[in-house]
Amino acid sequence: MAKDLYHDSVRIALEKEGWKITDDSFLFRLGRISFRMDLGAEKVISAEKGSEKIVIEIKTFTQASFIHAFHEATGQYDNYLLALEDIAPERQLYLAIPFEIWASYFQERFIQKVIERKHIKLLIYDPLNDKIVLWKS
Repeated sequence: MAKDLYHDSVRIALEKEGWKITDDSFLFRLGRISFRMDLGAEKVISAEKGSEKIVIEIKTFTQASFIHAFHEATGQYDNYLLALEDIAPERQLYLAIPFEIWASYFQERFIQKVIERKHIKLLIYDPLNDKIVLWKS
């Protein structure tokens, strides 16, 4: 499967913030079902607290229909979240979206309601500057 358009940009942005990329494609199987999330990363918090582990699913929303891409992204997020409960419950899942998409479409009331109700964690990134703009948990 091909990498997302901004895959490398998000990877660089995470590394700039001190994240160690542990998996450039977080792959696993549950029975006969294969999963491929975009990135796995880890950050040491302190010697006492250990590390924080995350998985990132990167979305670009470059399709002609935003709402179709949104349905696909949120459905994928739901499935990945359930799968992670079995395979890597210590990891937090984030949906990575470009800043321009977050600043426009993700300000719509319906989209905010979906994000809030489903408790979707967001990583908002700037693909032009390889920078994380905002984490929303």
